[in-house]
Amino acid sequence: MTKADFISQVAQLSGLTKKDAGVATDAVIAAITDLLAKGDSISFIGFGTFSTTERAARTARVPSTGKTITVPATKVAKFKVGKNLKEAVAKKAGTSKKKK
Repeated sequence: MTKADFISQVAQLSGLTKKDAGVATDAVIAAITDLLAKGDSISFIGFGTFSTTERAARTARVPSTGKTITVPATKVAKFKVGKNLKEAVAKKAGTSKKKK
């Protein structure tokens, strides 16, 4: 699904126009991005939690050359799935599998 497809679905589910749904979607993404950039986290009960974590410096090997490089420490975004989302995905996945 593309962002345009997502915006169309948001518009359909909310009754908003596609333009308004696009503005709302962009605002939500911008708000989450700003919070994570500041090091804050945001939790949507039942859906999940967006947060950041520090990733330590490490050494890695480049497969094509075999050379060892140092990967610097960095801050990364992470998402922890909420119970309701986890159950909804598991339920949907269980109904789509065909038995042989």
